[in-house]
Amino acid sequence: MNGGDSIISGTLPGGERLDKALAEASGLSRERVKALLGEGRVALSGRVVSQASLKPGPGTSFAITVPAAAPATAAAQDIPLSIVFEDEHLIVVDKPAGLVVHPAAGNLDGTLVNALLHHCRGQLSGIGGVARPGIVHRIDKDTSGLLVVAKTDAAHEGLARQFADHSIHRAYRAVVAGTPVPPSGTVRGNIGRSATNRKKMALVPEGHGKHAVTHFKTIESFVSASLIECRLETGRTHQVRVHMASIGHPLLGDPVYGRTPQRLRPILTQLHFARQALHAAELGFIHPVTGVAQSFASALPADMAGLLVELRNAS
Repeated sequence: MNGGDSIISGTLPGGERLDKALAEASGLSRERVKALLGEGRVALSGRVVSQASLKPGPGTSFAITVPAAAPATAAAQDIPLSIVFEDEHLIVVDKPAGLVVHPAAGNLDGTLVNALLHHCRGQLSGIGGVARPGIVHRIDKDTSGLLVVAKTDAAHEGLARQFADHSIHRAYRAVVAGTPVPPSGTVRGNIGRSATNRKKMALVPEGHGKHAVTHFKTIESFVSASLIECRLETGRTHQVRVHMASIGHPLLGDPVYGRTPQRLRPILTQLHFARQALHAAELGFIHPVTGVAQSFASALPADMAGLLVELRNAS
C-alpha cells in the first residue's frame, strides 16, 4: 500500500452483487467500486477479487484499498463564493450571473469549479478517484442562483440519482416579455440542438432531443412584461429560455432567444441589463447521505430587483 492509500473494511450482508454491496457498505459510488475491482484493489476474506457480479455469503469480510485522489486538472483559484450550505458531503452556492460553472473552451479558468477547488481544498475525497467537485447540474453563465455540488463520491451518486428521477425541486424566477394567457400553464416539448444554429437549443420533434417539461405561473404583470415562476420537471440546457420563447414570452435581456419589446428597451439600456432575466430561486432535495430533506431559497439579485422596480414605475 502506498503512503496516500486508505483502507475501507467491514463485512457484507450477503445476497447482493458484490459491486452493489460494496458501494452500500463503503460509501463509494458503484462505478468507483467497479473501477477499483478492475484495478485489483478489493479483497474478500483476504483474497483479491475482480468480478463485480459475485454474490458473497453473509458475513464475508472485505477490504478496499482506495488510492489517494489524483489532483484535479483544473487550477484552484481564490474566487469569492456565496455559500448557502456546506457539510462534509456537499455544498450549495448562490452563483452570481457572469460566472461559468465548468471550465470549457473559451472559459478555461475563472469558473465555479476553479473557485470550489480553492474553497474545498483538502475536503474533496475524490469523485471517481479525482479530487474535484462533483457537478450534477449546471445553470447558464448569465443565470444567477442556487446550485448544489457534491464533495464525495456517495453524495455525487445520490444527487445524480435524484436529478435523473426528477425528484429535485427547482423553481426559477424570470421576467418575460408580455403577459401569459392563461396566467399559468405547462410547456411540454423536446429540446435539442437547433438545426440552423448549433450554438442554440430549440424545440425538436418527438423522438428527437430530450423530453422537457416546464410549469409556469405569473406572479406579477407590468406593461409589456411579467414576473413569472417556472418549476422544472426536467433540467435541459436552456430549458426555461427555450420553452418560454416557444409560447411567445421570451425572457427580457436574453441575447439568444429573446426580443425585448420596443417600449422596454430604454429601461434595459438605462440599467445596463444585458443578460437573460433568470434566477434559480429555490432548490430542494433529500441529502444523499443523511437522508434529511434540504430546502433553500435565494432572493432576487440586485440587477433583477432593480429591473422590477423600473417596470413597476413604467406601468
